[in-house]
Amino acid sequence: MNNKKPFFIGEISANHCGSFNHAKRLINCAKINGADAVKLQTYTPDTMTIKSKKKYFKIKKGLWKGYQLWDLYNKAHTPIVWHKDLFKYAKKLGIKIFSTPFDESSVDFLEKLNCPIYKVASFEMTDLPLIKKIAKTKKPMIISTGMASLEEIETTFDYAKRNGAREISLLYCVSNYPSKIEDFNLNNIQILKDKFKCKICFSDLSNNSKVAMAAVAAGAEIVEKHIALDNQKKGLDIKFSLKGKQIKEFRQDINLAYSLLGKNYFYRNSTENKSKIFRRSIFAVKKIKKGEKFSFNNIRRIRPGFGLEPKYFNKLINRKSPYNLSEGEPLKKSVLKKLKQKN
Repeated sequence: MNNKKPFFIGEISANHCGSFNHAKRLINCAKINGADAVKLQTYTPDTMTIKSKKKYFKIKKGLWKGYQLWDLYNKAHTPIVWHKDLFKYAKKLGIKIFSTPFDESSVDFLEKLNCPIYKVASFEMTDLPLIKKIAKTKKPMIISTGMASLEEIETTFDYAKRNGAREISLLYCVSNYPSKIEDFNLNNIQILKDKFKCKICFSDLSNNSKVAMAAVAAGAEIVEKHIALDNQKKGLDIKFSLKGKQIKEFRQDINLAYSLLGKNYFYRNSTENKSKIFRRSIFAVKKIKKGEKFSFNNIRRIRPGFGLEPKYFNKLINRKSPYNLSEGEPLKKSVLKKLKQKN
């Protein structure tokens, strides 16, 4: 993390399409297009579910409708044997790499690779044994909160803390694939930040970069987005993924949103002072002789701002002018000084 831009994570997920070389190309694509990190998912189909044709295990609607769970995870998983080389490749490129473990054995495996960060998927955030296993590594945790109530988030957050987690970030997302604009409630970001006093992440499963920009403006400091290669057509997550150069554009968009937040105190750029000349100020709108009383007929509050501020207007009414003033002449501070001397 730094204070100049959001931390941007490129999620590879299943977009490697079963090709090790494709996975390497995705890591390189993330690096050259400005991502700060790439993330894998660590599981096997057998650690996710069982191979069953019963109705409970068939996806009945949504993006992956018709798949049996085991078949989907078998197609989507990143083979365990790739991990070591992918970690080495990312290190060679100079981009951070970490993963989402989906069970305790995956945590043990990733610990051997010195995985620096762990993410907990939304569907696993209520799996307290897994939370405990990750927490005991004492490494930074990102806990995804899709579908979860505040009570569930609090239970998981507190449990992770009690079991040794030192740094927890909560990730706000909407677990629809892809997410629609009306699915989001970005006020959740500030609600989570206020309640848990931690960094808040945002996972963008939509197809509109303005959602992520708004999330950053709402307080998200870490942003995750699925990525793919330029012109990639296939991939289980392709419908809500950034492709190639879109990654750089997305990076620029969230950087812009972050820069617009500015400083953590009320601030005006000094260049704005030049525009003060177009404020209203007090002018003589008729010729005024020395000793003549100021009135609503001979002075007015008008633009531009070369004269006294309007706040002095009522104090001048019925006071005698210390000078001769011509029509269109601004009243200066010297008028106030002269009037004070008379008092």
